[in-house]
Amino acid sequence: MWGFLTLSSLPVLLAGLALIGLVGAQIRAHHAAGGDLRSLAALPRAHGTHAILSVLVPAMTCLVGLSLVQLIGRRLDVETLSDGAIFRAVLVVSVLGCGIAILRSTAQFRARAASEAWIKSLLITASAVAILTTVGIVLSMLFEAVNFFRQYAWQDFFFSTDWSPNFRGDSALGFLPLLWGTFYVSLIALTLAVPVGLFAAIYLSEYAGPRMRGIAKPLIEILAGIPTIVYGLFALITIGPMLRDYFAQPLGLGGSASSVMTAGIVMGIMLIPFVSSLSDDAINAVPQTMRDGSYALGATRSETVRQVIIPAALPGIMGAVLLATSRAIGETMIVVLGAGAAAQMSLNPFEAMTTITVKIVSQLTGDTDFASPETLVAFALGLTLFTFTLALNALALMIVRKYREQYE
Repeated sequence: MWGFLTLSSLPVLLAGLALIGLVGAQIRAHHAAGGDLRSLAALPRAHGTHAILSVLVPAMTCLVGLSLVQLIGRRLDVETLSDGAIFRAVLVVSVLGCGIAILRSTAQFRARAASEAWIKSLLITASAVAILTTVGIVLSMLFEAVNFFRQYAWQDFFFSTDWSPNFRGDSALGFLPLLWGTFYVSLIALTLAVPVGLFAAIYLSEYAGPRMRGIAKPLIEILAGIPTIVYGLFALITIGPMLRDYFAQPLGLGGSASSVMTAGIVMGIMLIPFVSSLSDDAINAVPQTMRDGSYALGATRSETVRQVIIPAALPGIMGAVLLATSRAIGETMIVVLGAGAAAQMSLNPFEAMTTITVKIVSQLTGDTDFASPETLVAFALGLTLFTFTLALNALALMIVRKYREQYE
């Protein structure tokens, strides 16, 4: 009879309870006013808003909290709450919130202040969800990575230079060739994207007129809207053959169109709008008074940019570089089509290599045993890549703090 009452029907029930609370609180507030709304500490619509928040905020908090408990319990293989128990708990909390909100709708109740408290709780909950989601992602990778290292020696994973997975057994799962390919491709991409993007931002914010800025900035930002698969095809049929015919073969460095240089150049083109747009915003945020003071002291425009604007905008510029770095490290399609899938360590930029993200996808693709080391290695790769990215972020924050203190 009550089989329809499941988690999927919860949004409808919460909406109905919120509507009941809205109508009930307003009717009770009007009744408490006795025809004179000036006697109320808050208008009836404020009481209605408070009733809606009293239903939704506790219900959402309870649902998120119990769902996380359920997820962690399942990962740890311990008995936890069922979906029906979570549904009943959330429903009880929302019904109590609805009833209490209606009962509190008296002439002396300050509904606006209470609503502000609920909104503050909602914002805190949203922040907690973001933090707990990150923790959940790390834990999900950590549990599977632990399972992997129980079956495969960590020394061979971190220090071996051989990557040759074999789902029939006797696999070599060395991490170093993938790490080298990831950083090599990212380095080439950032070498192109950071100077071009930063110089474009400086030109648009300090030298270009309004008309030129209105034309050039949208054209640069169009690059950010192109799908990565299109960039990959561009690398495969245009950049790769061009580099092979005009650079690699004449210099005797290789004869393949798939190479680190191909993927790096195309990825760098993709990253230009990220660096340019964020750096432009950071430069425009520098107060005009700082520019005027520099010009008043006799500095030229280029000296003002170099000695005043760039130091002041450095945190924003570093944020742009960090975003571009994270995007470069996590890119997959361009590497698959542009750099190939060969796991090797070489200084030759015209040889085919691969990255961590490409191998994560390849190890989890197809009908494979999820408990085998050849599959679980994807989680170890993901966790290690996350650790390296976190270390890069920490290093960048140290650099920003150092230069900001020097500037101040």
